[in-house]
Amino acid sequence: MKREWDDFRVAAGFLTVLPTVRELDMPPERLARSMGLFPAVGLAMGLGLVIIDWLLGALIPRPVLDGLLVLVLILVTGALHLDGIADLVDGLAGGRGDRERTLDIMKDSRVGAMAVVGVVMLLLLKYLSLYNVPLEHKKAALLLMPCAGRWIQVVLAAFCRYLRPEGTAAAFVEQVGERETLLATATLLLACFILFGLKGVLLLFLLGLAAVVLIRYFDTRLGGVTGDVLGAATEIVEVLSLILVLAVV
Repeated sequence: MKREWDDFRVAAGFLTVLPTVRELDMPPERLARSMGLFPAVGLAMGLGLVIIDWLLGALIPRPVLDGLLVLVLILVTGALHLDGIADLVDGLAGGRGDRERTLDIMKDSRVGAMAVVGVVMLLLLKYLSLYNVPLEHKKAALLLMPCAGRWIQVVLAAFCRYLRPEGTAAAFVEQVGERETLLATATLLLACFILFGLKGVLLLFLLGLAAVVLIRYFDTRLGGVTGDVLGAATEIVEVLSLILVLAVV
C-alpha cells in the first residue's frame, strides 16, 4: 500500500499545484507508474468540489456557486490544461493542415485570438453544462468530471506516439503501459457504476467511443500527442462528461 500511496502523491503533484511531493525529478518508470492513479487523483479533486458545494450550497446562489466550482478546479490545476487547449486551438487554426507548422505554433508561447475564443467557449460550455445538471446528480457529476478528464490522459499516452524529443510529458507517454491503462480504466468504471448505476456503464462506453475518436484524430492530424494535447484532451473530456450526464442520466 505504501507504494500505491507514493504513486498517488506523485500523480497529485503532477496534476495539481498541491505540494504532495518535494520534487518530480525522478525516473521515467516511476512517473509512468503513477499515471495509473490519475483518475483516482481526479476523484479526490472531485471530492474537494463536492465538499465546497456542500459547505456553500445554502449560502451562495446556485449560478454563482457553479461558477466558483469551475474556478476552484482551474486554480487547483494551475490552469495547466487550459494552457493546453489554448495551444492546441492556436496550432490547429494556424497550421492549416500542415502538421509541422501546427506543432511549431503549439510550441510558441504567444496566444492568438483563436486560442482566446477556444478557452472562453470551453469554459462557457463547462459552466453551463454543470449549472444544468440536476441537483440530485450534481455531486456525482462533480466527481465524474475530473476523474474522466484524467483518465483520457492515460489512454492517449498508452495508444499514441509522443511527438517531441523533450518535454515533461515524455516520461509518461513513452513509459506508460497496459498496467496503468487497466488500472485507470477500472477506476473510472467503478466510479461510473457507483455514481450512476447501470447508466454509468453507458457513460463509460460513450467516453470510450470519444477516446477512440480522439486517438484517431490526433494520430491523423498530428501524428501523435504532446503535453499540450494531453491537457487539451482533459478539458474536452471534462466538458463531454458533463454533457453526457445531461443526456444520459
